[in-house]
Amino acid sequence: MARTASKSLFTADLIVPAIGDAFRKLDPRQLIRNPVMFTTAIVALLLTILLVAGQDGLSTSFKLQLVIWLWLTVLFGTFAEALAEGRGEAQAASLRNTKAELKAKRLLGVGDTFEVVPAGQLRRDEVVLVETGDLIPADGEVVSGVASVNEAAITGESAPVIREAGGDRSAVTAGTRVISDAIRVRVTVNPGQGFLDRMIALVEGAERQKTPNEIALTLLLVGLTIIFLIAVSTIPAFASYAGGSIPVAILAALLITLIPTTIAALLSAIGIAGMDRLVRFNVLAKSGRAVEAAGDIDVLLLDKTGTITVGDRQATEFRPVGGATPDMLAEAALLASLADETPEGRSIVLLARDKFGQTAAALPDGAKVIPFTAQTRISGVKIGGSIIQKGAVDSVLRAKPGLSDQPAAQELRCITDEIARAAGTPLAVARAGRLLGAIFLKDIVKAGIRERFGELRTMGIRTVMITGDNPLTAASIAAEAGVDDFLAQATPEDKLALIRKEQEGGRLVAMCGDGTNDAPALAQADVGVAMNTGTQAAREAGNMVDLDSDPTKLIEVVGLGKQLLLTRGALTTFSVANDVAKYFAIIPAMFVVLYPGLGVLNVMGLATPESAILSAIIFNALIIPLLVPLALKGVAYRPIGAGPLLARNLAIYGLGGLLSPFIGIKLIDLLVSGIGLA
Repeated sequence: MARTASKSLFTADLIVPAIGDAFRKLDPRQLIRNPVMFTTAIVALLLTILLVAGQDGLSTSFKLQLVIWLWLTVLFGTFAEALAEGRGEAQAASLRNTKAELKAKRLLGVGDTFEVVPAGQLRRDEVVLVETGDLIPADGEVVSGVASVNEAAITGESAPVIREAGGDRSAVTAGTRVISDAIRVRVTVNPGQGFLDRMIALVEGAERQKTPNEIALTLLLVGLTIIFLIAVSTIPAFASYAGGSIPVAILAALLITLIPTTIAALLSAIGIAGMDRLVRFNVLAKSGRAVEAAGDIDVLLLDKTGTITVGDRQATEFRPVGGATPDMLAEAALLASLADETPEGRSIVLLARDKFGQTAAALPDGAKVIPFTAQTRISGVKIGGSIIQKGAVDSVLRAKPGLSDQPAAQELRCITDEIARAAGTPLAVARAGRLLGAIFLKDIVKAGIRERFGELRTMGIRTVMITGDNPLTAASIAAEAGVDDFLAQATPEDKLALIRKEQEGGRLVAMCGDGTNDAPALAQADVGVAMNTGTQAAREAGNMVDLDSDPTKLIEVVGLGKQLLLTRGALTTFSVANDVAKYFAIIPAMFVVLYPGLGVLNVMGLATPESAILSAIIFNALIIPLLVPLALKGVAYRPIGAGPLLARNLAIYGLGGLLSPFIGIKLIDLLVSGIGLA
């Protein structure tokens, strides 16, 4: 599974641009989107004015230090966001260069006549010719031809894939390269709306909207800020009652130490980093809402074919009947399949050669191929006067009058019933009017998927397999794959109804799929993950696209969603606990002169009121860059229950948030008072 290379957090090519962006983000039009940091900037500006005015009884040195650290608090907040955005800049630049280099051979409608134009001029429904060595110029669907395509530029996976007209392997992506043959591609997007455009916008964070969870948290932070603003505004009255006064600069600085600047400064960076981690995992999310929802899903629906199974049935066994030997059946099956280019046909040839030593590489001269048709449901070959047939059991039995009355036919039906109960598909083989037996075609469950579903179960997520198979076959595959439930003989309407039923029960639903028939369900699901190898309709309907086309990766997607929520919750817990601790650590030291009785509460033994407020402001500023790596990397998630997770969160980040101000502020106070800064 490919991964996008991850940059270290603190390299010069990330930090230097981020510093410049941090200053540009001081623009009030940008800063006001973060009300807490906007308030901090207003207070910093107020203290800057008071520093110039110089008529409040405080030393210029003290006020200068307050001003510097308050502005640093704002800058550290904008720097965290800029650094988070900057991690995607290199990838975005690479993608933009790829897009700029794209040229298209736009067909003119007469044979293979084309004109070369920049890819940006292509419009939806135009058809382009892409030949060996060409980059595919736009997102689209193959309308004719078959080609091998290298998608490493998008997925990071070097192994080429086959793209062909029709079916679920017709979608192609701009920037990938055709390495053999030629295809005609119908453009399915207008300029600026393609995969590369969305990828660039995502990694740059240019179109990232706040999620409902983030909006709710922002409102909470604004509420806390207002509460502390009211609390601080009452202090002058108490000071006056005690016969003293509190300078405006002290009150303003006190407000900033108490409001939740830590989480406010890191909130945007957490969201951007969460989206970025998903991109680096080769999953494109179209919205932050989808990432958050992934962390809360209760039910996962997976399409069987191509998702739980490898997609193409494979021959696994020959079952002879009527006295035929396995070698006789293998030889006939091989001859009937040499001209069959379907995956099933190729697997029959492979089984006959590998397990039964059949060596025929080509049909004899004069042999006539009998093509498969939807009407006959039979294919095969005529060699001399002998006909070898392969196909659906009922069709083969009907092909020759009286064949179904033979004893071998009854034996064949027993065998085909066994194959069906084992989740397989039987194909009958007959030669010269004699039944030879059945071929066992089996849906191959992807390796390791049972263990992956076990992980999902540990996370509290119920898995449901969706298939068009009959209930007997579906039950067998579901048991082998380890899913919790299944929906058999499912139509697109059935999938949609199941998702709506789960959602009406208050559950969040995720759906994985790759076909056009999955599109309605992908659109209805809270998290719709479309495979990159799927159809354009599926990719447009989903709110995530897996570039590796690995449905089991949804486990990691869920983990990343939970990590985003956990990181935001952990740092919010830390920040609120921090503010509570700072309140009880600083207030006694600041007002011990006015209220000597508060001295007993000055457990930290801070040197002076000025040292207390300056130490708190410095701690308040420094804690932001110290937490930036955690915000960008994310809090580690392990699949444990909600109770233990909450306990761990409170123990580490709640207790840590309470203790760190006492330790940090005291150490800074010793340094500040020791060198005479306050």
